[in-house]
Amino acid sequence: MSVKLRLARFGRLNHPTYRICAAETRFQRDGRVIETLGYYLPKAKRAEEQSSLNAERISYWLAHGAQASDTVASLIKRHGIEMPKHTTRNKKRAAKTAPKFEPPHQLGNGRKSKAKWKAKHADKA
Repeated sequence: MSVKLRLARFGRLNHPTYRICAAETRFQRDGRVIETLGYYLPKAKRAEEQSSLNAERISYWLAHGAQASDTVASLIKRHGIEMPKHTTRNKKRAAKTAPKFEPPHQLGNGRKSKAKWKAKHADKA
């Protein structure tokens, strides 16, 4: 079970409100959630009213391997909740096994220069 901390959209047209939820990655954005951890109101006038987070539960989920989306991670950072550093072996492995690509030296539109072509084919003529 892969858990992600992400936003679920609620609210009316042109007035979004979001709930910060712990949900499995296979479910839709507004689909089934495991737990609601707070809310985010991007159109609120005061910064204090924009978001509210349950720090204890967020820390619990992060400690148990949940990954936060980019937006939720920035909200967590703004509230001063410490995020553990997750190291994923797949990313490290992919970086090591990725082939190093060196493009061939080309001039202009991918054509060889006339001087090089003439020098190469001068002995044939």
